[in-house]
Amino acid sequence: MQSLQQKASEWSGVAASDAFAIDDTNIFQALGGIQPFIDLSTNFYNRVYDDEEEWFRSIFANSKKEDAIQNQYEFFVQRMGGPDLYSQRKGHPALIGRHAPFPVTHQAAERWLYHMEQALESIPSIDPDSKVKMMNFFRHTAYFLVAGNEMIKQRQAVQRNQATSDSTSS
Repeated sequence: MQSLQQKASEWSGVAASDAFAIDDTNIFQALGGIQPFIDLSTNFYNRVYDDEEEWFRSIFANSKKEDAIQNQYEFFVQRMGGPDLYSQRKGHPALIGRHAPFPVTHQAAERWLYHMEQALESIPSIDPDSKVKMMNFFRHTAYFLVAGNEMIKQRQAVQRNQATSDSTSS
């Protein structure tokens, strides 16, 4: 059975080594601190909340935009070499678990990535090399979440089937 990381690489087209090239340098330091991450997340969520596709906007309907922006930039800062702002406030990132309530499908991942790429390109304070590394990480991680979502659905289906067969055999 393929691991979630293997599926993420297969589906995203990004090798794990490229996805985790963000760990080869401290992007947080290279970008001069927190502001580029705040700008990126703000630009991203402005795009998401204004998306013309209702199905995509509805994924975020129960979240306050300000909270989504803060959660995202704190996670990015932490993951890319800065202080662990996200974990201090919310605990371990546990991405698959935190995204479990949402329909993290291939289609949703592509729409998310579309907005992230547009947002990333709009931030002049992020250098081209960092943009490539970040986008590889984002693409791989988006599909890691899709794989995690599918794994959760499969487990739930197995549990339902077991519960059904247990109740019919008693």
